[in-house]
Amino acid sequence: MSEKLIYITHNDKKKLRHLLAQSRAHHLEEEKYLSDLEFELARAKVVKSHGVPADVITMNSQVRLLDTTSQEEMVCWLVYPDYANDEHGKISIFAPMGLALIGYRVGDIIEWPVPGGMLRIKVLEILYQPEASGNYDL
Repeated sequence: MSEKLIYITHNDKKKLRHLLAQSRAHHLEEEKYLSDLEFELARAKVVKSHGVPADVITMNSQVRLLDTTSQEEMVCWLVYPDYANDEHGKISIFAPMGLALIGYRVGDIIEWPVPGGMLRIKVLEILYQPEASGNYDL
């Protein structure tokens, strides 16, 4: 995880804290992912849904990314675990990539370790952000 300042909406933080509690109570996810998400939530700057910049990745955002090593572009959605679907590019917040994306902005480069070394992804564009579209309750 990076120490770069990330942003999270008050609504997303509230929903994610609830999801963390449920996941722990029912042992739905590995503790490492839960702890990592809890760390990210604790360090994030919390903003109101109406005030989140349009270039920040929030829950249910669709983003265009660039793998800086392979130069491959990809499009994905950051979603809650129940909506994850790799075939449709819907990445769970509990997946390492999903956890790495939350709160970052267009232009940011996100790094995280993978079995083959270090993955570096650049956020190229936010194709859809619920808050920017006036959808504050997703």
